[in-house]
Amino acid sequence: MVMNKPDGDKRQAAVPDLDLDKTSVVDGNLRILFSVTLMAVLGVSSITPAFPRIAEELDVSVQSISLLITVFTLPGIVLTPIFGVLADRFGRKRILVPSLLLFGLAGSACSLMRDFNLLVLFRFFQGIGAASIMSLNTTIIGDLYTGHDRRTAMGYNASVLSVGTASYPLIGGALASLAWYYPFALPLIAIPIAMAVLFRLKNPEPENPEELRSYFTGVRRAMNSRIAGIFIGSLLTFVILYGSYLTFFPFLIKNRFDGSPVTIGLLMSSMSATTALTSSQLGRLGRRFGPERLLQVGALLYVVALGAMPLMPEIWMLVFPAMIFGAAQGLNIPNLQALLAGLAPMEYRAAFMSTNAMVLRTGQTLGPVILAALFSLWGLEGVFFSGGAIALLLLATVSVLIRR
Repeated sequence: MVMNKPDGDKRQAAVPDLDLDKTSVVDGNLRILFSVTLMAVLGVSSITPAFPRIAEELDVSVQSISLLITVFTLPGIVLTPIFGVLADRFGRKRILVPSLLLFGLAGSACSLMRDFNLLVLFRFFQGIGAASIMSLNTTIIGDLYTGHDRRTAMGYNASVLSVGTASYPLIGGALASLAWYYPFALPLIAIPIAMAVLFRLKNPEPENPEELRSYFTGVRRAMNSRIAGIFIGSLLTFVILYGSYLTFFPFLIKNRFDGSPVTIGLLMSSMSATTALTSSQLGRLGRRFGPERLLQVGALLYVVALGAMPLMPEIWMLVFPAMIFGAAQGLNIPNLQALLAGLAPMEYRAAFMSTNAMVLRTGQTLGPVILAALFSLWGLEGVFFSGGAIALLLLATVSVLIRR
């Protein structure tokens, strides 16, 4: 086997060179990383179909329900870059394994809470565990692969993520139909996954003997305008996703069409299905059209989808804008991750990937808050039209900063 070095890497342990098109499905490392990905998306998508029922059972307002997302994503704003620095200095596993364990224990404890304030508190602790999961997962993928292989791996990873976001609303909706707190027991799965990462994952670890001051100097020197554009793009993407879509799409289905939790889960899963299909083809699409052009198309698809959602006259018609939204996700998020991983040297990669995760956590946190305020002013239609306006800002960011 030949060692496969990521772009610009100076120091790394030897790892097998993999032909992703032939071996990624059966490769043990990728299976473990995919299971970590499924945990990264579990924290929100599995519980959003239960939001209307939680509001009824615990007698809280629509605006207050958004706290279950906000307090979950808030720790990542502060802690994710810290965890990234620690992962560059001491190794990926030493941060990822404890994070998975905390995510699993605090998350499943939420299923035992019957008071909204305590539920919010344990969601905060779960968010601490979640802060580094996705950033370190994509960092390890960036460590293992290079070039088109890296983009393909990121696309596969996004496809698996989309399978989770397609499945979890269905599972969460079905469980919430029995009791609103059942979906909160799902994070227990993270505990055996943490053991698999600890004992079975074979990944290169960075070697950073330089002093901390030199390390931060190197990070600063590696920064450029394209990376800044990726950070802005991630922020806007997750304001749209967590504000307009994940928080208020369930209420659009419930309030306008009296949809059940299972119906909400089914409609939200249609978005994830097209994300999975689109992102699984990302390597081929990137070679043909280029990642920057695909980002522009994704931004335009966001505008179309969000503008159409509040205009649908029948509940079944919501599947069409949801699928368009999913295609935008498949073109956008893994492309941003792959571009960033390629621009960052290995010895600083976790810092850049975790900074990006901090930025997207900021978007996840601000999205529900901003769109809840707009909901108070303009109602449900205003939430989705505002999301379309944010998508136009995303298009401008891609065109000006990220395109070469």
